Amino acid sequence: MEEKLKQQTSDCIKVVLFGPESTGKTTLSSQLARYYNSIWVPEYAREYLQNKWNNERKTCEPKDLLPIAIGQMKLENELSQKTNSVLICDTDLLETKVYSEAYYQDVCDPVLDKYAQENVYDLYFLTYIDTPWEADDLRDKPDERVRMFNAFEDTLKKYKKPYVLLKGGKKERLEKAVLHINKLLNK
Repeated sequence: MEEKLKQQTSDCIKVVLFGPESTGKTTLSSQLARYYNSIWVPEYAREYLQNKWNNERKTCEPKDLLPIAIGQMKLENELSQKTNSVLICDTDLLETKVYSEAYYQDVCDPVLDKYAQENVYDLYFLTYIDTPWEADDLRDKPDERVRMFNAFEDTLKKYKKPYVLLKGGKKERLEKAVLHINKLLNK
């Protein structure tokens, strides 16, 4: 199972959209992929959990986290081989770790924890909570946005991950993200 959580080597720059639910990660991922005529890795958890909700009317449970992590890395590893410029990741295993600890009393599966820390990305874009909350079947913590944002930022700091805070509207976020990705591409 551990091999399924390990990042494969690739020739692209990898950036991650990182932050609480309903903060514009998917929207910005799509915008950035279009801007760079590249590829973005969707959030596997969204598809997995929506199917679970549709079929069982059940929400995420601790036993779902490893299958979600495996599915996420499978997508990322496959798509990272299809670009040599920039790969936009709508999430990563570190995000799954944050949710695991936030929802399940600071507990995270040790294998998931290991690869959440070991997998490497060139830059994280931490999305702020200044976007309007959009409810759906899966989002469930509209009153805990500050707490969740702090958990995400604290995690980036704790593991010394390179990150840029994105605030403002879609245009401002896109412009700031492009500025930082261009710096990476020009190195």
